[in-house]
Amino acid sequence: MSIDALAQLITALPEGMVVTDPTITDGYRQDNALDPSAGRPLAVVRPLRTEEVQTVMRWATAHRVPVVTRGAGTGLSGGATAVDGGIVLCTEKMRDITVDPVTRTAVCQPGLFNAEVKKAVAAQGLWYPPDPSSFEICSIGGNIATNAGGLCCVKYGVTTDYVLGLQVVLADGTAVRLGGPRLKDVAGLSLTKLFVGSEGTLGVITEVTLRLLPAQPKSAVVVANFNSVAAAAEAVLDITGRLRPSMLELMDSVAINAVEDHLRMGLDREAAAMLVAASDERGHAGAEDIELIARVFTEHGAKDVFSTDDPIEAEGFVAARRFCIPAIEAKGPLLLEDVGVPLTKLADLITGIEKIAADHRLMISVIAHAGDGNTHPLIVHDPSDPDEADRAQSAYGEIMDLAIALGGTITGEHGVGRLKRPWLAEQLGADAMALNQRVKAALDPLNILNPGSGI
Repeated sequence: MSIDALAQLITALPEGMVVTDPTITDGYRQDNALDPSAGRPLAVVRPLRTEEVQTVMRWATAHRVPVVTRGAGTGLSGGATAVDGGIVLCTEKMRDITVDPVTRTAVCQPGLFNAEVKKAVAAQGLWYPPDPSSFEICSIGGNIATNAGGLCCVKYGVTTDYVLGLQVVLADGTAVRLGGPRLKDVAGLSLTKLFVGSEGTLGVITEVTLRLLPAQPKSAVVVANFNSVAAAAEAVLDITGRLRPSMLELMDSVAINAVEDHLRMGLDREAAAMLVAASDERGHAGAEDIELIARVFTEHGAKDVFSTDDPIEAEGFVAARRFCIPAIEAKGPLLLEDVGVPLTKLADLITGIEKIAADHRLMISVIAHAGDGNTHPLIVHDPSDPDEADRAQSAYGEIMDLAIALGGTITGEHGVGRLKRPWLAEQLGADAMALNQRVKAALDPLNILNPGSGI
Protein backbone atom coordinates (compact mmCIF):
# COMPACT_ATOMS: atom_id res chain seq x y z
CA MET A 1 0.00 0.00 0.00
CA SER A 2 1.43 3.34 -1.05
CA ILE A 3 1.63 6.35 1.23
CA ASP A 4 -0.40 8.29 -1.32
CA ALA A 5 -3.27 5.78 -1.18
CA LEU A 6 -3.49 5.97 2.62
CA ALA A 7 -3.29 9.75 2.39
CA GLN A 8 -6.42 9.66 0.21
CA LEU A 9 -8.33 7.94 3.01
CA ILE A 10 -7.00 10.34 5.65
CA THR A 11 -8.03 13.31 3.51
CA ALA A 12 -11.48 11.89 2.78
CA LEU A 13 -12.42 11.56 6.46
CA PRO A 14 -12.62 14.10 9.31
CA GLU A 15 -9.35 15.02 10.99
CA GLY A 16 -8.16 12.46 13.54
CA MET A 17 -10.55 9.72 12.43
CA VAL A 18 -7.76 7.69 10.82
CA VAL A 19 -5.10 6.67 13.36
CA THR A 20 -1.70 5.38 12.22
CA ASP A 21 0.38 5.80 15.38
CA PRO A 22 1.60 2.25 16.26
CA THR A 23 1.44 3.00 19.97
CA ILE A 24 -2.33 3.34 19.51
CA THR A 25 -3.02 0.87 16.70
CA ASP A 26 -1.25 -1.94 18.57
CA GLY A 27 -4.09 -1.85 21.11
CA TYR A 28 -6.55 -2.77 18.36
CA ARG A 29 -4.72 -5.84 17.03
CA GLN A 30 -6.46 -8.47 19.16
CA ASP A 31 -9.71 -9.08 20.94
CA ASN A 32 -9.93 -11.00 24.23
CA ALA A 33 -9.06 -14.25 22.47
CA LEU A 34 -5.50 -12.86 22.28
CA ASP A 35 -4.85 -14.60 18.97
CA PRO A 36 -1.04 -14.77 18.69
CA SER A 37 -1.27 -14.66 14.89
CA ALA A 38 -2.73 -11.13 14.91
CA GLY A 39 -1.30 -8.88 12.21
CA ARG A 40 -0.34 -5.21 12.33
CA PRO A 41 -2.93 -2.95 10.74
CA LEU A 42 -2.10 -0.14 8.38
CA ALA A 43 -4.48 2.11 10.32
CA VAL A 44 -7.41 2.17 12.73
CA VAL A 45 -10.47 4.13 11.64
CA ARG A 46 -13.05 5.23 14.23
CA PRO A 47 -16.12 6.56 12.38
CA LEU A 48 -19.13 8.36 13.80
CA ARG A 49 -21.64 7.93 10.97
CA THR A 50 -22.71 5.49 8.28
CA GLU A 51 -21.43 7.79 5.55
CA GLU A 52 -17.90 7.60 6.95
CA VAL A 53 -18.05 3.79 6.97
CA GLN A 54 -19.11 3.97 3.31
CA THR A 55 -16.06 6.09 2.55
CA VAL A 56 -13.80 3.51 4.20
CA MET A 57 -15.33 0.59 2.31
CA ARG A 58 -15.23 2.35 -1.07
CA TRP A 59 -11.57 3.13 -0.51
CA ALA A 60 -10.84 -0.42 0.69
CA THR A 61 -12.55 -1.92 -2.37
CA ALA A 62 -10.67 0.39 -4.74
CA HIS A 63 -7.32 -0.57 -3.18
CA ARG A 64 -8.22 -4.17 -2.21
CA VAL A 65 -7.37 -3.58 1.44
CA PRO A 66 -8.85 -5.96 4.05
CA VAL A 67 -11.13 -4.45 6.70
CA VAL A 68 -11.70 -6.02 10.13
CA THR A 69 -14.63 -4.53 12.05
CA ARG A 70 -14.15 -4.25 15.80
CA GLY A 71 -16.46 -3.23 18.60
CA ALA A 72 -15.34 -3.22 22.23
CA GLY A 73 -12.76 -5.96 21.68
CA THR A 74 -14.35 -8.39 24.17
CA GLY A 75 -14.73 -11.22 21.62
CA LEU A 76 -13.46 -14.65 22.60
CA SER A 77 -12.97 -16.38 19.24
CA GLY A 78 -10.52 -14.10 17.47
CA GLY A 79 -13.22 -12.57 15.28
CA ALA A 80 -11.66 -9.10 15.58
CA THR A 81 -8.07 -10.11 14.87
CA ALA A 82 -6.19 -7.53 12.81
CA VAL A 83 -4.71 -8.38 9.41
CA ASP A 84 -1.27 -7.24 8.27
CA GLY A 85 -1.61 -4.17 6.08
CA GLY A 86 -5.35 -3.96 6.65
CA ILE A 87 -7.72 -1.52 8.30
CA VAL A 88 -9.33 -2.02 11.70
CA LEU A 89 -12.69 -0.27 11.53
CA CYS A 90 -13.67 0.33 15.14
CA THR A 91 -17.26 1.31 15.93
CA GLU A 92 -16.55 2.41 19.52
CA LYS A 93 -17.48 6.06 18.80
CA MET A 94 -20.84 5.22 17.17
CA ARG A 95 -23.01 5.64 20.27
CA ASP A 96 -26.35 7.26 19.44
CA ILE A 97 -29.63 5.78 20.72
CA THR A 98 -33.32 6.71 20.43
CA VAL A 99 -35.98 4.83 22.41
CA ASP A 100 -39.64 4.73 21.32
CA PRO A 101 -41.79 3.52 24.25
CA VAL A 102 -44.93 3.41 22.07
CA THR A 103 -43.61 0.83 19.59
CA ARG A 104 -41.26 -0.65 22.22
CA THR A 105 -38.23 -0.29 19.99
CA ALA A 106 -34.81 1.32 20.20
CA VAL A 107 -32.70 2.52 17.29
CA CYS A 108 -29.03 2.63 18.19
CA GLN A 109 -25.53 2.62 16.79
CA PRO A 110 -23.27 -0.40 17.35
CA GLY A 111 -20.74 1.15 19.73
CA LEU A 112 -23.01 1.31 22.77
CA PHE A 113 -22.37 -1.26 25.49
CA ASN A 114 -25.11 -3.79 26.14
CA ALA A 115 -25.47 -2.34 29.66
CA GLU A 116 -25.91 1.17 28.27
CA VAL A 117 -28.76 0.02 26.05
CA LYS A 118 -30.38 -1.70 29.02
CA LYS A 119 -30.09 1.48 31.09
CA ALA A 120 -31.47 3.73 28.35
CA VAL A 121 -34.54 1.58 27.74
CA ALA A 122 -35.10 0.94 31.47
CA ALA A 123 -35.59 4.69 31.87
CA GLN A 124 -38.70 4.21 29.69
CA GLY A 125 -39.93 1.21 31.69
CA LEU A 126 -38.64 -1.26 29.11
CA TRP A 127 -36.16 -4.14 28.96
CA TYR A 128 -33.63 -5.42 26.45
CA PRO A 129 -33.25 -9.13 27.42
CA PRO A 130 -29.99 -10.46 25.84
CA ASP A 131 -27.48 -10.44 28.68
CA PRO A 132 -24.01 -11.91 28.06
CA SER A 133 -21.91 -12.24 31.22
CA SER A 134 -19.78 -9.42 29.80
CA PHE A 135 -22.84 -7.16 29.36
CA GLU A 136 -21.16 -4.26 31.16
CA ILE A 137 -18.24 -4.12 28.68
CA CYS A 138 -19.42 -5.71 25.42
CA SER A 139 -20.94 -3.70 22.57
CA ILE A 140 -24.29 -4.14 20.87
CA GLY A 141 -22.50 -4.34 17.52
CA GLY A 142 -20.36 -7.20 18.78
CA ASN A 143 -23.43 -8.91 20.25
CA ILE A 144 -25.11 -8.77 16.85
CA ALA A 145 -21.96 -9.91 15.03
CA THR A 146 -21.85 -13.10 17.13
CA ASN A 147 -25.57 -13.48 17.90
CA ALA A 148 -24.76 -13.33 21.61
CA GLY A 149 -26.92 -15.05 24.21
CA GLY A 150 -26.52 -14.88 27.96
CA LEU A 151 -28.03 -16.06 31.20
CA CYS A 152 -31.70 -15.44 30.42
CA CYS A 153 -31.73 -16.86 26.88
CA VAL A 154 -33.21 -20.18 28.06
CA LYS A 155 -36.56 -18.36 28.31
CA TYR A 156 -36.14 -15.15 26.36
CA GLY A 157 -33.97 -16.13 23.41
CA VAL A 158 -30.80 -14.65 21.95
CA THR A 159 -29.81 -11.45 20.15
CA THR A 160 -31.37 -12.34 16.80
CA ASP A 161 -34.78 -12.57 18.47
CA TYR A 162 -34.59 -8.85 19.27
CA VAL A 163 -33.14 -7.47 16.02
CA LEU A 164 -35.94 -6.01 13.90
CA GLY A 165 -33.84 -4.02 11.47
CA LEU A 166 -30.31 -3.10 10.46
CA GLN A 167 -28.40 -0.61 8.40
CA VAL A 168 -25.43 -2.35 6.83
CA VAL A 169 -22.58 -1.06 4.69
CA LEU A 170 -21.51 -3.66 2.15
CA ALA A 171 -18.00 -4.33 0.90
CA ASP A 172 -18.39 -1.93 -2.04
CA GLY A 173 -19.66 0.89 0.19
CA THR A 174 -23.36 0.47 -0.55
CA ALA A 175 -25.53 1.17 2.51
CA VAL A 176 -28.71 -0.90 2.75
CA ARG A 177 -31.59 -0.82 5.23
CA LEU A 178 -33.03 -4.18 6.17
CA GLY A 179 -36.21 -4.69 8.19
CA GLY A 180 -37.44 -2.00 10.54
CA PRO A 181 -39.70 -1.31 13.54
CA ARG A 182 -42.29 -3.90 12.50
CA LEU A 183 -43.08 -7.02 14.50
CA LYS A 184 -44.24 -8.91 11.39
CA ASP A 185 -42.53 -8.45 8.02
CA VAL A 186 -41.92 -11.20 5.47
CA ALA A 187 -41.27 -9.03 2.41
CA GLY A 188 -38.26 -10.42 0.56
CA LEU A 189 -35.62 -12.79 1.88
CA SER A 190 -34.78 -12.69 5.58
CA LEU A 191 -31.61 -10.67 5.04
CA THR A 192 -31.69 -9.07 8.49
CA LYS A 193 -31.18 -12.50 10.05
CA LEU A 194 -28.42 -13.25 7.55
CA PHE A 195 -26.24 -10.48 8.96
CA VAL A 196 -26.85 -11.35 12.61
CA GLY A 197 -24.03 -13.71 13.59
CA SER A 198 -22.01 -13.03 10.42
CA GLU A 199 -18.99 -11.73 12.39
CA GLY A 200 -18.22 -8.83 10.07
CA THR A 201 -17.69 -11.10 7.06
CA LEU A 202 -20.66 -9.85 5.01
CA GLY A 203 -20.90 -6.15 5.87
CA VAL A 204 -20.46 -3.49 8.56
CA ILE A 205 -23.48 -2.92 10.80
CA THR A 206 -23.90 0.82 11.48
CA GLU A 207 -27.39 0.96 13.00
CA VAL A 208 -29.78 -1.50 14.59
CA THR A 209 -33.47 -1.46 15.47
CA LEU A 210 -34.08 -3.51 18.60
CA ARG A 211 -37.29 -5.04 19.90
CA LEU A 212 -37.92 -4.34 23.59
CA LEU A 213 -40.10 -5.93 26.26
CA PRO A 214 -41.86 -4.52 29.30
CA ALA A 215 -39.67 -4.41 32.39
CA GLN A 216 -38.81 -7.89 33.67
CA PRO A 217 -40.60 -8.95 36.86
CA LYS A 218 -38.45 -9.68 39.91
CA SER A 219 -37.03 -13.19 39.95
CA ALA A 220 -36.92 -15.83 42.64
CA VAL A 221 -33.85 -18.05 42.65
CA VAL A 222 -33.19 -21.68 43.56
CA VAL A 223 -29.62 -22.86 44.18
CA ALA A 224 -28.60 -26.49 44.63
CA ASN A 225 -25.34 -28.40 45.07
CA PHE A 226 -24.74 -31.85 43.60
CA ASN A 227 -22.24 -34.62 44.22
CA SER A 228 -21.77 -35.18 40.47
CA VAL A 229 -21.97 -33.06 37.34
CA ALA A 230 -23.91 -35.84 35.63
CA ALA A 231 -26.66 -35.66 38.28
CA ALA A 232 -26.88 -31.90 37.82
CA ALA A 233 -27.17 -32.35 34.05
CA GLU A 234 -29.99 -34.86 34.49
CA ALA A 235 -31.80 -32.37 36.76
CA VAL A 236 -31.48 -29.76 34.02
CA LEU A 237 -33.11 -32.11 31.50
CA ASP A 238 -35.96 -32.86 33.91
CA ILE A 239 -36.66 -29.18 34.62
CA THR A 240 -36.63 -28.06 31.00
CA GLY A 241 -39.08 -30.84 30.18
CA ARG A 242 -41.58 -29.36 32.63
CA LEU A 243 -41.21 -25.57 32.50
CA ARG A 244 -39.22 -22.64 31.09
CA PRO A 245 -37.15 -21.10 33.87
CA SER A 246 -35.87 -17.57 33.31
CA MET A 247 -32.38 -18.84 34.14
CA LEU A 248 -30.75 -22.24 34.52
CA GLU A 249 -26.98 -22.06 34.96
CA LEU A 250 -24.30 -24.58 35.96
CA MET A 251 -20.95 -24.15 37.71
CA ASP A 252 -18.58 -27.08 38.22
CA SER A 253 -16.28 -27.62 41.20
CA VAL A 254 -13.40 -25.58 39.77
CA ALA A 255 -15.71 -22.64 39.14
CA ILE A 256 -17.34 -22.88 42.57
CA ASN A 257 -13.98 -22.80 44.33
CA ALA A 258 -12.55 -20.05 42.11
CA VAL A 259 -15.55 -17.81 42.79
CA GLU A 260 -15.47 -18.60 46.50
CA ASP A 261 -11.77 -17.67 46.62
CA HIS A 262 -12.71 -14.14 45.57
CA LEU A 263 -16.26 -13.47 46.77
CA ARG A 264 -16.34 -15.44 50.05
CA MET A 265 -20.06 -16.18 49.76
CA GLY A 266 -20.00 -19.44 51.67
CA LEU A 267 -20.34 -21.60 48.57
CA ASP A 268 -19.95 -25.36 49.13
CA ARG A 269 -16.35 -26.13 48.16
CA GLU A 270 -17.06 -29.88 48.28
CA ALA A 271 -19.82 -29.79 45.66
CA ALA A 272 -19.11 -31.24 42.22
CA ALA A 273 -21.62 -28.87 40.63
CA MET A 274 -23.96 -26.04 41.51
CA LEU A 275 -27.13 -25.13 39.61
CA VAL A 276 -28.62 -21.65 39.76
CA ALA A 277 -32.21 -21.53 38.50
CA ALA A 278 -34.72 -18.69 38.47
CA SER A 279 -38.34 -17.96 37.68
CA ASP A 280 -39.75 -14.51 36.94
CA GLU A 281 -43.35 -15.62 36.67
CA ARG A 282 -45.66 -13.46 38.76
CA GLY A 283 -47.57 -14.45 41.87
CA HIS A 284 -48.78 -18.00 42.35
CA ALA A 285 -47.28 -19.22 39.06
CA GLY A 286 -43.80 -18.10 40.16
CA ALA A 287 -44.17 -19.79 43.54
CA GLU A 288 -45.21 -23.01 41.82
CA ASP A 289 -42.16 -22.83 39.52
CA ILE A 290 -39.78 -22.40 42.43
CA GLU A 291 -41.38 -25.26 44.35
CA LEU A 292 -41.14 -27.55 41.31
CA ILE A 293 -37.50 -26.65 40.61
CA ALA A 294 -36.54 -27.29 44.23
CA ARG A 295 -38.35 -30.64 44.18
CA VAL A 296 -36.65 -31.73 40.95
CA PHE A 297 -33.25 -30.79 42.35
CA THR A 298 -33.95 -32.89 45.43
CA GLU A 299 -35.19 -35.84 43.37
CA HIS A 300 -31.90 -35.83 41.45
CA GLY A 301 -29.81 -36.03 44.58
CA ALA A 302 -29.03 -32.41 45.41
CA LYS A 303 -27.42 -32.43 48.84
CA ASP A 304 -28.80 -29.04 49.77
CA VAL A 305 -31.34 -26.78 48.11
CA PHE A 306 -31.82 -23.08 48.87
CA SER A 307 -34.45 -20.74 47.45
CA THR A 308 -35.02 -17.02 47.88
CA ASP A 309 -37.19 -14.25 46.51
CA ASP A 310 -35.08 -11.58 48.19
CA PRO A 311 -33.68 -9.48 45.31
CA ILE A 312 -30.31 -8.88 46.97
CA GLU A 313 -29.76 -12.55 47.82
CA ALA A 314 -30.92 -13.64 44.37
CA GLU A 315 -28.65 -11.18 42.60
CA GLY A 316 -25.71 -12.40 44.69
CA PHE A 317 -25.96 -15.89 43.21
CA VAL A 318 -26.43 -14.51 39.69
CA ALA A 319 -23.35 -12.33 40.20
CA ALA A 320 -21.40 -15.39 41.33
CA ARG A 321 -22.24 -17.13 38.06
CA ARG A 322 -21.28 -14.05 36.03
CA PHE A 323 -17.95 -13.86 37.86
CA CYS A 324 -16.87 -17.40 36.93
CA ILE A 325 -14.63 -16.54 33.98
CA PRO A 326 -12.56 -13.80 35.66
CA ALA A 327 -12.31 -15.94 38.81
CA ILE A 328 -10.93 -18.93 36.88
CA GLU A 329 -8.73 -16.68 34.77
CA ALA A 330 -7.00 -15.65 37.98
CA LYS A 331 -5.57 -19.19 38.06
CA GLY A 332 -3.88 -18.72 34.68
CA PRO A 333 -4.45 -17.86 31.02
CA LEU A 334 -7.50 -19.47 29.45
CA LEU A 335 -8.41 -21.15 26.21
CA LEU A 336 -12.14 -20.48 26.36
CA GLU A 337 -14.58 -22.60 24.39
CA ASP A 338 -18.26 -22.23 23.58
CA VAL A 339 -19.61 -25.62 22.56
CA GLY A 340 -23.24 -26.64 22.73
CA VAL A 341 -25.17 -29.89 22.43
CA PRO A 342 -28.79 -31.06 22.49
CA LEU A 343 -29.93 -31.17 26.12
CA THR A 344 -30.12 -34.94 26.07
CA LYS A 345 -26.35 -35.00 25.44
CA LEU A 346 -25.34 -32.42 28.08
CA ALA A 347 -24.21 -35.03 30.63
CA ASP A 348 -22.22 -36.87 27.92
CA LEU A 349 -20.48 -33.64 26.92
CA ILE A 350 -19.52 -32.69 30.46
CA THR A 351 -18.27 -36.16 31.43
CA GLY A 352 -16.37 -36.32 28.13
CA ILE A 353 -14.66 -33.03 28.92
CA GLU A 354 -13.70 -34.38 32.34
CA LYS A 355 -11.96 -37.31 30.62
CA ILE A 356 -10.17 -34.97 28.17
CA ALA A 357 -8.92 -32.91 31.12
CA ALA A 358 -7.58 -36.02 32.84
CA ASP A 359 -5.99 -37.39 29.66
CA HIS A 360 -4.12 -34.13 29.05
CA ARG A 361 -3.34 -33.40 32.72
CA LEU A 362 -5.07 -30.03 32.59
CA MET A 363 -7.48 -28.03 34.70
CA ILE A 364 -10.64 -27.58 32.63
CA SER A 365 -13.62 -25.93 34.26
CA VAL A 366 -17.09 -26.21 32.76
CA ILE A 367 -19.65 -23.48 33.27
CA ALA A 368 -22.85 -23.52 31.27
CA HIS A 369 -26.05 -21.88 30.20
CA ALA A 370 -27.31 -25.32 31.08
CA GLY A 371 -30.94 -24.75 30.18
CA ASP A 372 -30.09 -24.58 26.48
CA GLY A 373 -27.07 -26.89 26.38
CA ASN A 374 -24.49 -24.15 25.78
CA THR A 375 -21.30 -24.81 27.75
CA HIS A 376 -18.10 -22.84 28.27
CA PRO A 377 -15.17 -25.19 28.94
CA LEU A 378 -12.31 -23.09 30.31
CA ILE A 379 -8.86 -24.58 29.75
CA VAL A 380 -6.32 -23.19 32.21
CA HIS A 381 -2.79 -23.40 30.85
CA ASP A 382 0.61 -21.73 30.74
CA PRO A 383 1.25 -20.62 27.14
CA SER A 384 4.94 -20.07 27.94
CA ASP A 385 5.35 -23.81 28.67
CA PRO A 386 5.54 -25.47 25.22
CA ASP A 387 4.44 -28.88 26.47
CA GLU A 388 1.46 -27.52 28.41
CA ALA A 389 0.51 -25.23 25.53
CA ASP A 390 0.49 -28.20 23.15
CA ARG A 391 -1.63 -30.24 25.54
CA ALA A 392 -4.08 -27.33 25.87
CA GLN A 393 -4.40 -26.96 22.10
CA SER A 394 -4.98 -30.70 21.75
CA ALA A 395 -7.66 -30.62 24.43
CA TYR A 396 -9.28 -27.61 22.74
CA GLY A 397 -9.59 -29.55 19.50
CA GLU A 398 -10.82 -32.72 21.18
CA ILE A 399 -13.59 -30.80 22.94
CA MET A 400 -14.65 -29.37 19.59
CA ASP A 401 -14.61 -32.86 18.05
CA LEU A 402 -16.63 -34.22 20.98
CA ALA A 403 -19.33 -31.56 20.59
CA ILE A 404 -19.66 -32.31 16.88
CA ALA A 405 -19.79 -36.07 17.53
CA LEU A 406 -22.65 -35.51 19.98
CA GLY A 407 -24.65 -33.64 17.35
CA GLY A 408 -23.71 -30.26 18.79
CA THR A 409 -22.03 -27.07 17.71
CA ILE A 410 -18.57 -25.53 17.97
CA THR A 411 -20.11 -22.21 19.03
CA GLY A 412 -23.36 -21.30 20.71
CA GLU A 413 -22.81 -17.56 21.10
CA HIS A 414 -19.16 -16.48 20.80
CA GLY A 415 -18.80 -16.95 17.06
CA VAL A 416 -16.38 -18.94 14.92
CA GLY A 417 -13.74 -16.23 14.54
CA ARG A 418 -10.29 -17.49 13.64
CA LEU A 419 -9.79 -19.91 16.49
CA LYS A 420 -12.66 -22.26 15.58
CA ARG A 421 -12.57 -21.96 11.82
CA PRO A 422 -10.65 -25.25 11.32
CA TRP A 423 -13.68 -27.15 12.69
CA LEU A 424 -16.43 -25.28 10.85
CA ALA A 425 -16.52 -27.46 7.73
CA GLU A 426 -16.69 -30.62 9.84
CA GLN A 427 -19.75 -29.34 11.66
CA LEU A 428 -21.56 -27.89 8.64
CA GLY A 429 -20.71 -30.55 6.07
CA ALA A 430 -19.30 -29.94 2.61
CA ASP A 431 -22.50 -28.79 0.91
CA ALA A 432 -23.55 -26.35 3.62
CA MET A 433 -20.01 -25.01 3.86
CA ALA A 434 -19.98 -24.40 0.11
CA LEU A 435 -23.32 -22.60 0.36
CA ASN A 436 -21.93 -20.34 3.10
CA GLN A 437 -18.97 -19.52 0.92
CA ARG A 438 -21.21 -18.74 -2.07
CA VAL A 439 -23.13 -16.21 0.03
CA LYS A 440 -19.84 -14.69 1.19
CA ALA A 441 -18.54 -14.45 -2.38
CA ALA A 442 -21.76 -12.79 -3.57
CA LEU A 443 -21.56 -10.03 -0.95
CA ASP A 444 -17.78 -9.72 -0.71
CA PRO A 445 -16.28 -10.89 -4.00
CA LEU A 446 -12.82 -9.50 -3.20
CA ASN A 447 -12.81 -11.17 0.25
CA ILE A 448 -11.81 -7.95 2.01
CA LEU A 449 -14.27 -8.19 4.93
CA ASN A 450 -12.61 -9.94 7.88
CA PRO A 451 -10.70 -12.45 5.72
CA GLY A 452 -9.68 -15.61 7.56
CA SER A 453 -12.48 -15.34 10.12
CA GLY A 454 -15.78 -17.17 10.27
CA ILE A 455 -16.80 -18.49 6.86
